[in-house]
Amino acid sequence: MKPPKPGSAAGLFPAEGRLFMEEHDRADNRDTSLAAQYEAYPYPERDPQDETRRLLIGSPSHLREIDYWIFGAQRPASQSLRALVAGCGTGDGAIMLATHLARAQRPGEVICLDRSKAALDIARARAQARQLSNIHFVQGSLTALATLDLGLFDYIDCCGVLHHLPDPLATLTELTRSLAPGGGMGLMVYAPYGRTGVYMVQDALARLAPIDQPPEARLDIARRVMRTLPATAWLRQNGNFGDHLSGGDAGLYDLLLNPRDRSYTIAAFLELMDKAGLESTCLMEPARYDPALFLPDPRLRSRVAELPAQVQASIAEELAGNMATHVAYAVRKGCKPARPDPMDFNAVPVMREIPGAELARQMRPDNTLAFSFGTLVVPIVLPPQARGILPLIDGERNVGQLAEILATRGVGETKFRQVWHESFDMLERLNRVLLRPPP
Repeated sequence: MKPPKPGSAAGLFPAEGRLFMEEHDRADNRDTSLAAQYEAYPYPERDPQDETRRLLIGSPSHLREIDYWIFGAQRPASQSLRALVAGCGTGDGAIMLATHLARAQRPGEVICLDRSKAALDIARARAQARQLSNIHFVQGSLTALATLDLGLFDYIDCCGVLHHLPDPLATLTELTRSLAPGGGMGLMVYAPYGRTGVYMVQDALARLAPIDQPPEARLDIARRVMRTLPATAWLRQNGNFGDHLSGGDAGLYDLLLNPRDRSYTIAAFLELMDKAGLESTCLMEPARYDPALFLPDPRLRSRVAELPAQVQASIAEELAGNMATHVAYAVRKGCKPARPDPMDFNAVPVMREIPGAELARQMRPDNTLAFSFGTLVVPIVLPPQARGILPLIDGERNVGQLAEILATRGVGETKFRQVWHESFDMLERLNRVLLRPPP
């Protein structure tokens, strides 16, 4: 089937939510149990009525991140964006991206693919609550992607999915083939050290509640275990979980009873991408993978600076110990966009989410930000003048206009360039200030 034109769903869907045969799945006992899990307990547990009062924000698939980390702030916003959420679950990433596109009045469509009818029903109800017309739903198996004739995509989200699949590399390779020229992906996988304790309890529950039992029976056993879990259990000591332990039955089941749950060190994650023909443009947040930020000893920092970036990232993961997931943006090998020049006076900086005035208020008297990398809080040093620059960043003023305003406050161009370089370098690495694409 000829791929449809970007921005058009015509010819793709004989009916909304078309059912696709699953005979191409790599069926096994674990896969059968996994399918039953997500029908019984769609994850994450969401109430469509909540869409009237809040939008869940995260990474990957934040539109400003896609513009910057995938397309290098070079792809015009007026160009239609065709996106696939591969394994959308109940729709967090898809709803966020479709809402961002709609609010910005940008052309595009988001295709939500999942084999769970129950999960898709919730995602569809969430989209209807928001009156989103740029989102479409396909029930089908990600392991049979090549048979679905969905065409090519400018952006693919595969978040929290690869680590549950029979063959993650084969699926990621197939997703790479589904990228349009110049396109990229947002990926998330579980990480081992921040999930300390999870796999111990999973192993115990695999014996107490085997995967061939009905999901309801397995969940009952898990609840009973958690009510009396010894205080010495490593899971009790782990504060890196939010939605899983507070997310109702679906969260508990996904954390402790999932029949196939891999985790990847950052080195293994980068290797997986490499084997699939991808290279990372950004690990999220980039500064999180810099061990120098929490190693103040000058000799250690000097030693770290001598090491390759991948080795630094591994050290950060091993020493911090609290990374429960890894999030990355990636493109085909050799297609990494040129890094935008933040010193170009025509460049337009934009706050990723938190308003600049609010971020400035969070700066301490010593000009540091107490930045949280999960449960790890690190003091981030910024130039004193950043306190005055941040409230001026509105997504409309360019860097030259910021310099003009600072000049009226006694900050000359030379000084401004130094301050802006230092400020942007750190705030970009924190994923707080990015650059806006052209109209």
